[in-house]
Amino acid sequence: MNTRKESAINGNAQKVNMVPEWISSYSKAYLKYDLTAGSITAAVVIPKAMAYATVAGLPVQIGLYTVLFPMIIYALFGCSRVLSVSTTTTLAILTGAELSNINAANLSVMTVLVTLTLLVGFILLLASLLRLGFIANFISEPVLIGFKAGIGLVIILDQIPKLLGIHFIKGTFIHNLVSIVEFIPHSSLATIIIGVVMIFLLIGLEHYLPKAPAPLIVVAAGIAGMGIFHLYNYGIEQVGFIPRGLPDIELPNFALAQQLWPGALGIALMSFTETIAAGRAFAKGEEPIIYTNKELLATGLANVGSSFFGAMPSGGGTSQTAVNRIAGARSPMASLVTAGITLLTMILLAPLLGLMPQATLAAVVIVYSIGLIQPKDFRVILNVRRTEFIWAVSALVAVVLLGTLKGIIVAIIVSLIALAQQIVDPALHVLGRKPGTNVFRPQSKEHPEDETFPGLLILRPEGRVFFLNAAQFGEKIRPFLANISPRVLILDFSGVPDLEYTALKMLIEAEKRLSSEGTSVWLAGLNTEVLNVINRSELGKKLGRERMYFNVELAVKKYQEITNG
Repeated sequence: MNTRKESAINGNAQKVNMVPEWISSYSKAYLKYDLTAGSITAAVVIPKAMAYATVAGLPVQIGLYTVLFPMIIYALFGCSRVLSVSTTTTLAILTGAELSNINAANLSVMTVLVTLTLLVGFILLLASLLRLGFIANFISEPVLIGFKAGIGLVIILDQIPKLLGIHFIKGTFIHNLVSIVEFIPHSSLATIIIGVVMIFLLIGLEHYLPKAPAPLIVVAAGIAGMGIFHLYNYGIEQVGFIPRGLPDIELPNFALAQQLWPGALGIALMSFTETIAAGRAFAKGEEPIIYTNKELLATGLANVGSSFFGAMPSGGGTSQTAVNRIAGARSPMASLVTAGITLLTMILLAPLLGLMPQATLAAVVIVYSIGLIQPKDFRVILNVRRTEFIWAVSALVAVVLLGTLKGIIVAIIVSLIALAQQIVDPALHVLGRKPGTNVFRPQSKEHPEDETFPGLLILRPEGRVFFLNAAQFGEKIRPFLANISPRVLILDFSGVPDLEYTALKMLIEAEKRLSSEGTSVWLAGLNTEVLNVINRSELGKKLGRERMYFNVELAVKKYQEITNG
């Protein structure tokens, strides 16, 4: 009987554990925020997703399917509280390029799309199974700051034509910027007025009524104005017609896998990169940690599950996530609200939402994308570490000039090069003693009063000493030896966590050479691992306890005893 009870309890526990944590702990106080944020995000993401579908050469309703299904699936399995998952500009472009490259005359475009999206999902799931999420750890905080700023600039520039009522063939950031300048004389004054009014209305509501759902009010005002005042008579463009209805189930054709997998791999990498970057960029400290492998699983499931309904490959969208966060989203419930509104749009609200002026949508996106650009963060990084400031600027410039994926790759490469430079060129400090204390610190212009000792040179290397930087250590030490010609060289190894064999061998050879030149080498501050490495070598036998000390203070004290004695 007890066994049955335990089994029942365990079974119930497993059922409970299958429920996402945010659902089981959901607070009713969050509901009003999630309803508002989900509604606002829907107003942004629905038209954009339809536009992205056309970018990929697909019917506009495909964009709606790519909002509805991936968003629901990610909300159930993802880590982020606010990440809005659908398609993005880059994913749409990559999808369109892959679809156009496939020669399948006997197959419909939908069959190819379903197979492609399914493959993308399978690749993400495989990456999760192989625990490849560590790749995202190469994206540092400065890189994220630069990434967000670059994306902010790209988004704003992308929306300006809608604000001006102009059209041109889109290209690179520079191409678009030049084209905007060239087409300004052809701008629609009525569209500009609507856009500017909407921007000021948004800013005013945010400033004077911060608790009001400003974007939702602006969207409603835009739709109402279009209907009441017939603004379309003045050349103001609308979002346009949205077809009604739910999608049919589509089946893949795995015979296409051989042709599609290289493109699917690139799309999967783009999906993962954008998802992690957006998820981390908008995460708050009190929210759950973004686990990369779990994100791979969630986005993989989102792509696999939505593929059968004709959705495009999906991933975390930066601009819509920014709107979701700033609009006050507290949990994935906001994404479920967005998905619910998408469903209503597909069935009931398509004609109404289609009345929205493009300038209104552009105003909402621009106002909330400006928040992605934080000059203050760049100043803080510059004040702390110039190297990481370069990382941030590199990410910004690369995203703007090369696009999101290439921009992140460039930023990661710059980060790795900078990290390699730090490893290969480690710090080496000449130490002096603070007067009246036992504190030894690097000599500097700020502390000219620090004590030094005739005939004694104290050097403190920092970082792991191994084959890549051992020779550089030697080159850095040589000038100090030439200038001082010390009787004793104390190497403070308190900042060295590890000593690799190549570096040990070079140290042994350096000790022999210096001994022949009249300089005795002493070691201090060795941790247990480094001490064991030295003791197992001929250097340990040669130095003995007489020339290895617990810390620099004891070594200097011994030196003074010998000198004064």
